[in-house]
Amino acid sequence: MDSTHPIRFTLNNGVQMPAIGLGVLFAKNEGEVEGAVSAALRAGYRKIDTASAYQNEEGVGKAIQESEVPRADLFLGTKVWNSEQGYDNTLRAFDRSLERLQTDYVDLYLIHWPVPTKYRDTYRAMEEIYARGQAKAIGVCNFSVAQLADLMEHANIVPAVNQVEMHPHLSQNELLQFAKTHQIQLEAWRPIMMGDVLQIPELVAIGEAHQKSAVQVALRWLVQRGVAVIPKSVTPQRIRQNFELFDFQLTDAEMTIIEKLNLNRPLGEDLSHVE
Repeated sequence: MDSTHPIRFTLNNGVQMPAIGLGVLFAKNEGEVEGAVSAALRAGYRKIDTASAYQNEEGVGKAIQESEVPRADLFLGTKVWNSEQGYDNTLRAFDRSLERLQTDYVDLYLIHWPVPTKYRDTYRAMEEIYARGQAKAIGVCNFSVAQLADLMEHANIVPAVNQVEMHPHLSQNELLQFAKTHQIQLEAWRPIMMGDVLQIPELVAIGEAHQKSAVQVALRWLVQRGVAVIPKSVTPQRIRQNFELFDFQLTDAEMTIIEKLNLNRPLGEDLSHVE
């Protein structure tokens, strides 16, 4: 395996998405997010994951504009927030995101949370955005199996991606199986448990066997499960280390050890009802 050629996953519409991207939650405009995105692009990342709710799309757009990496080589994703949902609202919110990001299209547009009364209409607007070619792929975040099934029953396009919390203490096996059956790519947020994977002895031991950190092991485990990852950091050294996943492989026995760490324990909160 060549560490300079990261894995890509092919979405259900044929679009290729890098297996790892930079998450920028909490990274602020006016320097912090720009620095993180620039460091990531220098390290070899080609996917950036932001959201309207992060309030840093301007900084992400600025860093991309100033980078030597051509826009066509990047996979840029953003999300519509709960209070922006509904058909007309979503179309307007998307235009605002494009303006802040200084681009005329995104590679992935996602529903940030499944607001029960609105997500069908929101997705209908996203299907229109996709038909116009302004989003190369559309999808959702934080949808359960039941919500995915409901959305698919009322939609014309199967979501390309479902971005959910997933890590060694929350392996999401049922959702992963459903997603694979319906060719929906899962993408993990909080994949390293806000650094808590460093306290899990099994991950530390596996890491020592590969001369890798517990963080790198947790990320590699997800990628080998067929799940994309978006670890967040604003520290250039950590951003680089998180990317170093492609020069080693976990054995079946190691994968099984990590699978057994599952506690069905989310660390994040459910914001489906937050406006």
